[in-house]
Amino acid sequence: GVILSWKIKLVPVPPKVTVFNVARTLKQGATDVVYKWQQVAPKLDKDLFIRIMPQVVNGDNGQKTVNIAFIGHFLGQTDRLLELLNRDFPELGLQRNDCIEMKWIESTLFWFGFPNGTSIDVLLQRVVKNKSLSKNKSDYVRKVISKEDLETIWKLMTEIEGFRMQFNPYGGRMEEIQESETPFPHRAGVIFKIQHSVSWTQEGNQATPKYLSLIRNFYNSIAPYVTSQPRESFLNYRDLDIGGGSSNGATSFDDAAVYGFKYFKGNFKRLALVKAMVDPDNFFKNEQSVPPLK
Repeated sequence: GVILSWKIKLVPVPPKVTVFNVARTLKQGATDVVYKWQQVAPKLDKDLFIRIMPQVVNGDNGQKTVNIAFIGHFLGQTDRLLELLNRDFPELGLQRNDCIEMKWIESTLFWFGFPNGTSIDVLLQRVVKNKSLSKNKSDYVRKVISKEDLETIWKLMTEIEGFRMQFNPYGGRMEEIQESETPFPHRAGVIFKIQHSVSWTQEGNQATPKYLSLIRNFYNSIAPYVTSQPRESFLNYRDLDIGGGSSNGATSFDDAAVYGFKYFKGNFKRLALVKAMVDPDNFFKNEQSVPPLK
């Protein structure tokens, strides 16, 4: 479609927010901390968000292993943050010197990975310099993954060069909104969303089939630990592997339902009915668009 206008609803933030990024190795008990994170992250104070990022690194004797980064953002200051975590998530072991207080606008640089103290003027530099190739996939988790299964996932990760994951907790306002209130359906009952990502920098296309095969095999291997019927997916990590139609507008409702119910669940049919009203000739389309249901 064509966006004609925006309405922005601003929300208040304090003069200072607090961020942290602490890493735990498997030898330091990272699996136990991730197991606990699953149980508490969606229920933490609404001003606190903690993402985890498992990433493959070189361990002892050159052996591949997994480090887990716990990356947090708190709409408040350090004293209150430590009080909350000591009460609700002491397993993380967050220390005062792990915490950095800054303005909210500066925290956008933290999330992008700029060093602390970088000027916010860098936000005006819009030219993308990193042009590596990548493939992303997604999953949703509604049942806590056991420690044994987490260890299986870590082992599978070490078999893919350049691979990382992000676990993003839900809960909070996300689950207070009913599935049917907006097209986005992944609400109550979702513990966290997973992003699977692999990237490579080789020039040309010779490496692409290799990396696509690796991430697809990993995605298939972790099916027992994520949602099913449908295996839910996040719309903004577009993934033609989960189903795709024709960009020329010939995709039927039944064909589109293969990916449509993964992205939108029970809202997909309603979206197709709306599409029939506002764009009956299916002028706006792509390989995973919503077709008109007449």
